Amino acid sequence: MNPQLYQSIQLMTLPIQELRFRIQEELERNPALEVIEEHTDASIEEISDRENNEEYDYFENTSDPGYTISYDEESSDNKKRFIEGALSRPESLQEHLLWQLRLQPIPERWFETGELLIRNLDENGFHREPPELLVKPEERPIVEKVTKIIQSFDPIGVCTRDYKESLIVQAGKSPDSPPAAVEILKNHLPLLEKGKHDEIAKKMKKTKEEVEKAVEFIKTLNPFPGRLYSNELPRYVIPDLIVTIKEGNFVIILNDEEIPVLGINSFFKNVLQAKNKAPNIKNFVKTNIKNANWFIRSIKRRNETLLRISKAIVEFQKDFFLKGPKYLRPLTLKDIADEVGVHETTVSRISNSKYVQTEWGIFELKYFFSNSISGAGSGGSRFSKEAVKQIIKEIIKENSEGKRLSDQKITEALENRGIKLARRTVAKYRKELDIASSYER
Repeated sequence: MNPQLYQSIQLMTLPIQELRFRIQEELERNPALEVIEEHTDASIEEISDRENNEEYDYFENTSDPGYTISYDEESSDNKKRFIEGALSRPESLQEHLLWQLRLQPIPERWFETGELLIRNLDENGFHREPPELLVKPEERPIVEKVTKIIQSFDPIGVCTRDYKESLIVQAGKSPDSPPAAVEILKNHLPLLEKGKHDEIAKKMKKTKEEVEKAVEFIKTLNPFPGRLYSNELPRYVIPDLIVTIKEGNFVIILNDEEIPVLGINSFFKNVLQAKNKAPNIKNFVKTNIKNANWFIRSIKRRNETLLRISKAIVEFQKDFFLKGPKYLRPLTLKDIADEVGVHETTVSRISNSKYVQTEWGIFELKYFFSNSISGAGSGGSRFSKEAVKQIIKEIIKENSEGKRLSDQKITEALENRGIKLARRTVAKYRKELDIASSYER
């Protein structure tokens, strides 16, 4: 993975507030990059055409009935009205991993083991205690299997013993990893840390170029992946997207009010075209223009991917957007990845810390992903976990004036609606809703 591609992936993960700070950093770092406009009400399609006239399949598909990506006349007022989100706290590493674990189609015992492993991780993403000590000896094979699953989560390389194992996992899972990278990390890390690349090449019987290529790749890895989720002060959420319904159609608006339109400094363009400039000056200018163009394209790619994934989510969850949270359907990262044509990790990255304003409030994109719970009704209805929690809230509210329902009674009421759940699962969902037991209500 080259540094530019790594930068593109990083931009993909940033919510709107952090993206603005990142743009400011790049403006200060790269003199070839400049702000053309602080804000535009043009559509994403118009911005794309203005930049390089490239055409993307996604924008060809926006003519689908019932879906529109646009900036209508009321968009500015809508954004100002929606810009004040709810107070939230940043997601922790453990919360981010647990969310991904809940989406895995694994047995309950594996899930419980995964919870133990995740709770055992420190801020770097490494094991606090040896994982084999967390379970009985006969369950250690499960630990090994679940560990491999968690190691593939975002950020890749957590659930490892130390930074060495984390780097090995990251290199092993990257399709861009040079052949020598994993071997260097496994067998020659002390020499690598001392910068003895020639000695590594000699021991591995590789050319210096092969080793240097592997070293450059290793530099793009993160030895402490868990630190991406450091603790911060609470902040106000600004939605990256706004979904409204107009004349029976869904309108998905990218909230770019905070994001300036970027371009290449005209002075740098003129220098590049001049014939009498020194080679070192031209190289400096050419490098900065190249980096600026890549940065601009990366932001555009982030926005396009965010819109494509959001459009797919709205299509899958149209009942939610029309009727409310009780109608949330089961949905996995793979469902959206297959629909959009990207990897599951891309869906995970773009969903992280991104919020959408709906008719029902502000929700993190992650909210729309949930495993299914089988129903016992006609046709074997299936419900998402969040939908079941909303139904539990509804059942409790309906009986709040009369006899307070126990968890067992709630379980029976759910079964009457075609939803089979264990009583302890009902109790767990009730607690997640911050609803006290029948004795405390």
